[in-house]
Amino acid sequence: MLSLLFLYSGDYGERVIRNLINDPSFCKSCSLLCDFCKYGVYSYVHNIRAAIELPNPAELPSFIENPEEYLPKSVPAVDICVATGIHKDLLLALPTRLKDEGIKGLIVPIEDFREVPSGLQRQLKEKCEELGLEYAFPKPFCALEPTETKPLISEFIREFKIGKPSLKITTEERGGSRVIYSVTVERSAPCGSTWYVAKKLIGREVKRDEIRDIVAKAHHSYPCTATMAVDPEVGEPILHIAGYLIRETVEDQLFP
Repeated sequence: MLSLLFLYSGDYGERVIRNLINDPSFCKSCSLLCDFCKYGVYSYVHNIRAAIELPNPAELPSFIENPEEYLPKSVPAVDICVATGIHKDLLLALPTRLKDEGIKGLIVPIEDFREVPSGLQRQLKEKCEELGLEYAFPKPFCALEPTETKPLISEFIREFKIGKPSLKITTEERGGSRVIYSVTVERSAPCGSTWYVAKKLIGREVKRDEIRDIVAKAHHSYPCTATMAVDPEVGEPILHIAGYLIRETVEDQLFP
């Protein structure tokens, strides 16, 4: 059983944590029509040894000379640390601190490229490689996939069933039309949005344009909180990339 540490600031980190523990007050997307599709299915509350909220970067100096002053005095020796939304200087100091604490891996989701610009990614990568830490900087978090070169992070994806969405969709003939009969979430986006998309697909006629519209609306209204600012590395908003990932997953099942 893998153990986790969350170091976060802002709403996104909390959303991922609440999805992993399957907090029954978390997902309100279906409002009064909620049928509790995910509650009781899983909970990883015992895997999360600590979830520590750090100061909002906007409330800290732009340059921090001694980042250790703002990091927790002690953290548990877990397998993987997930860090999101924290100040750039704190993030850069993290690999050394994690190594000292016996932590083996670092995941830094990128929901906003301005929080983890490409130069900072390179510095973090170099530090992690120097210290022998596994690392991943998924952009967005729902782009994270298993890879042979990262066995620990691949195990994280398999055990917690989060990362790039994976669905199993079955259909049936109904009144001369092909209709979606069931949707099983095999791997969810870390924020939990895949469950909502799955719910919205059931009973829908299998027509590509209509399915694309349903997926896009569900993904946006959950809502996806990735930035709408254009990422200079990829030439479009990270929110759009997240939308393409879930659309691709659905279409791979329906239109192979």
